[in-house]
Amino acid sequence: MEVFWEKGYEGAQLVDLTAAMGINPPSFYAAFGSKKDLFEEAVRLYVGTVGSKAVGALNSARTAREGLRAMLEANIDVACSNKSGGCLMVLGVVNNLSENQEVWRCLKAERVNMLALIRERIRRGIAEGDLPRETNTGVLASYFLGLTQMVSFQARDGATRAALRRLIEPALAALPSPGTAPS
Repeated sequence: MEVFWEKGYEGAQLVDLTAAMGINPPSFYAAFGSKKDLFEEAVRLYVGTVGSKAVGALNSARTAREGLRAMLEANIDVACSNKSGGCLMVLGVVNNLSENQEVWRCLKAERVNMLALIRERIRRGIAEGDLPRETNTGVLASYFLGLTQMVSFQARDGATRAALRRLIEPALAALPSPGTAPS
């Protein structure tokens, strides 16, 4: 998982993967079948461990605003926790080459799932009175997912945790307050 996180699918070579696992190529193929199969397994591990931090933060907060803040904070922490910076879900396959369509679709499916989780948390905020009924859940969910993707790219470019955290308040300003009409 860490090799793919650091180098991406395209950059991770068999020698990198076998060295990280301490096995030889025949053992690699016997255990995993292919680089693609290992990548998909690494993505499942990432989603179940590293990725679950942002989802847990989003869903366990008292309000939608607090949940979105906590999700962004967790996302920043994850993006800054790896020496290469960023998030495997965003940077694992950037080039979208035709020969890598299956792995790109795997990551896209996870991002679509995250979009749905954000949308659902915003809907819950509307139902609980945190946000006005007229709030456009689709637009806000896309906006906050886009912010998580931006965090990955900026972390990869060397942005510090402190610099990324300063972006949270302006991001939350996009949320309408209860009792106000959204723009």
